[in-house]
Amino acid sequence: MNNDELYIKRCIELAQKALGRTYPNPLVGSVIVHDGKIIGEGYHHKAGENHAEINAINSVENKDLIPESTIYVSLEPCAHYGKTPPCALKIKELGFKKVVIGAMDSHDKVNGKGKKIIQDAGIEAVSGILEKECIELNKRFFTYHEKKRPYIILKWAESGDGFLDKDFKPTAISNTLVNQFVHQLRADEHAILVGTQTALNDNPSLTVRNAKGINPVRILIDFDLKVPATFKIYNDEALTLVINNKKEGTENNIRFIKVEKENFLQQLMNALYKEQIQSVIIEGGRYTLQQFINAGLWDEAIIIRNEGLKLENGTKAPELNLKPYDIKTFRDNTVSFYKLHH
Repeated sequence: MNNDELYIKRCIELAQKALGRTYPNPLVGSVIVHDGKIIGEGYHHKAGENHAEINAINSVENKDLIPESTIYVSLEPCAHYGKTPPCALKIKELGFKKVVIGAMDSHDKVNGKGKKIIQDAGIEAVSGILEKECIELNKRFFTYHEKKRPYIILKWAESGDGFLDKDFKPTAISNTLVNQFVHQLRADEHAILVGTQTALNDNPSLTVRNAKGINPVRILIDFDLKVPATFKIYNDEALTLVINNKKEGTENNIRFIKVEKENFLQQLMNALYKEQIQSVIIEGGRYTLQQFINAGLWDEAIIIRNEGLKLENGTKAPELNLKPYDIKTFRDNTVSFYKLHH
């Protein structure tokens, strides 16, 4: 790894500290280097607060060193006036010697404009350093803006013989170690989705309990509004979107979104895009999961297996005929990771 890559890697590490907290903004980290030494670093904590570059600049003790310094940033500095003035202008104003960018921002408001402002000011700008890793860091943000839909993660737990439950009744499959991992996953993603059947069978609250983090937005697909309002998914612990065919409107933290049954998945994607949901874990029941698999509408899948558990009868696990790119072992459970386009 050369030095540029080393510093961009540090930008990525910093950015990841805010995972799950920056929506609708991307994850961004920034490092300022003078004479081979880091003199400032920062990352974007949450929407409405300072961007990474500003936090990094503010952390520099001796501002006189800035004109001889290089600023590293994992994503192209913004060029538009939002809640804050553009970072590209700030970089220009302070007169950095050089700017090193991980990934360019395909988001229409930026897309090369930030880099251009910097170059037009006579500052050297380099981009595409550890680009793959920087795009991976913001896979949710990029998927949302480029594909006009959230980044989709399918997730389920199955027995060694391929069932989701025993005799169609809720059954604990994964161990406590895996449960902790699942709760962290929930904290990292923007939203979590279940179908009617799962909500009725399991009465889940879909909140983050065994990990640190913010509760994801809950999405319930319930066409005929069969799930009683007394169920946990309707409690006030998180924003809940109820995708249904009966009504529209917001009641406290519950938002009813009316969609047609026809061409349902596309309608759902449009609704979630409009709600600015950047990533979603589909936890939902065999039918819901299989719909996404059959449509090829997913980005990652996480399958938990309790190899030693045989349930013999119940709901069959969804079928995903792919090879995992990674398998982790959590005591007697294995967790397999898949990517649709790996």
